[in-house]
Amino acid sequence: MPAYLAGRLFTAVWVVFGVSTLVFLLIHWVPGDPVDVMLGESASGADRELLRQALGLDRPLFEQWWSFMHGILHFDLGNSLYHQQSVVSLLDSRYVATAELAGLAFLFAVAIALPLGLLAAARRGSAWDRGAMGFAMLGVSIPNFWLGPLLVLLFSLQLGWLPVSGREGPASLLLPALTLGTSLAAILSRMVRSSLLEVLEEDYIRSARARGLSSYQVLVRHGLRNAWLPILTLLGMQLGALLGGAVVTETVFNWPGLGTLLVESIQRRDYPVVQGCVLVISLSYVLINLLTDLLYAWVDPRIRLHQGHG
Repeated sequence: MPAYLAGRLFTAVWVVFGVSTLVFLLIHWVPGDPVDVMLGESASGADRELLRQALGLDRPLFEQWWSFMHGILHFDLGNSLYHQQSVVSLLDSRYVATAELAGLAFLFAVAIALPLGLLAAARRGSAWDRGAMGFAMLGVSIPNFWLGPLLVLLFSLQLGWLPVSGREGPASLLLPALTLGTSLAAILSRMVRSSLLEVLEEDYIRSARARGLSSYQVLVRHGLRNAWLPILTLLGMQLGALLGGAVVTETVFNWPGLGTLLVESIQRRDYPVVQGCVLVISLSYVLINLLTDLLYAWVDPRIRLHQGHG
């Protein structure tokens, strides 16, 4: 098990290194100049050159990359070119907002998907099954940039129950979390259904039914427990995607998270902030997948035994 963890951590370090380097190169190759954004195109050449030297943009690309990597090792991501403050302090406040949104969206998705998937598997071929899978297809098909405004029109403008946008209390979190969690709920409900249907054909399920266990006990205690591995895989991947993929939802609802900060920083060519955002998102994704792998070993003893022999 320790060797497995060491191998996973080694792989994670290389993934973060590769992502950070790739983003550094791409953001420097994208057309546009942060000096133009900060001073305007009418600024004199002398002023532009002074600012470029002050920001370190006049140095060779390799030196800038080396400085960036050196800063990561010392937990120093530099200062924002636009906000003129530490990138770490910017990311700290924005990450909390994104984590709140992703966490509640994840809970919404699980709360919707598990009952739907269980119901569809238990009533295979019935109207309940078709209705649940119809919802899943609808949830996957509706994009966030359309669902978000639709929910705002209904719950904010028509009914007046919830705020339109911003982050001003728990109520303002509900609509963006529901928007973000709907697509995950749709995907997850289909996975729960398909995993359960595979498991329900096994011999031990027939034996459990023959012993007189109730449908609930067979479905949840025996079926769902043994169908968790593919569901956990999807949950781990999608939770990481929620942290990094909330850009559209945060923009629609003006939610002050990492996604909004990333879009604003790309538009302003704020290199340190863009690199910091991607670094934090990639680290979160890697850590979530590592935790998912550890959950495998807890849920399925066979995996733990295999790792122990490895």
